[in-house]
Amino acid sequence: MMCAVTVRLNGLLVCADDVQAHVVRAHLAQHVELTRAESGCVSFAVEPTADPLIWTVDEEFADADAFAAHQARVAASAWGIATTGIERRYVTEGLDERPAPFAV
Repeated sequence: MMCAVTVRLNGLLVCADDVQAHVVRAHLAQHVELTRAESGCVSFAVEPTADPLIWTVDEEFADADAFAAHQARVAASAWGIATTGIERRYVTEGLDERPAPFAV
């Protein structure tokens, strides 16, 4: 029997300045609420660090499909649009890294 592999993402959300940090603070609560309500979200946390321009990000989704659905929702969300220029230093685990069979 094969066990489902969860997808984990963790790392840092790094703002360049106070303007970007304000954008994060303004949109974060709704982003967290919507993400935690997603089907397939196992855990999701975005926490401030001692540096007011940096947040830690730790998320886990039930499988690759749930993670892909999350990524699609976020891209079209108020959070995704408002934070598009903010640096993300993320590492993901649990995704199939092999290229698609017909990738060019």
